[in-house]
Amino acid sequence: MYDTNRKVSMNKRKENSTNHINETYWKDHCGIAFTLSAIGGRWKINILTYLLHEGRLRYGELRKRLIGISERMLIAKLKELEQDRLVDRIVYQQVPPKVEYELTALGRSLEKILILMDEWGETNM
Repeated sequence: MYDTNRKVSMNKRKENSTNHINETYWKDHCGIAFTLSAIGGRWKINILTYLLHEGRLRYGELRKRLIGISERMLIAKLKELEQDRLVDRIVYQQVPPKVEYELTALGRSLEKILILMDEWGETNM
């Protein structure tokens, strides 16, 4: 039988696995690989784009805009963007709690890349 209550981490790879070694090598030695690891995936790029165009957004506002994202996935992707210093999390000490997200200066520095990616995609879709 399968243990359905067991938590499985989807992002963790064994440190001695070939995948982990290759990923670490390329992230440390290739600018494109590093950039894609920071902004890659379906959700990160959309989060960054909404924050770029709309400025500071509350968690609930982001969730409404990202059709189909689960709460767990949104939290995970926001944490990753925070760890990569692309997004700031602003917590207001009030009841009910209020949390907003905005791009850091580093996150805003991706604007040209995101615009070029959008233009390329629109042209070649």
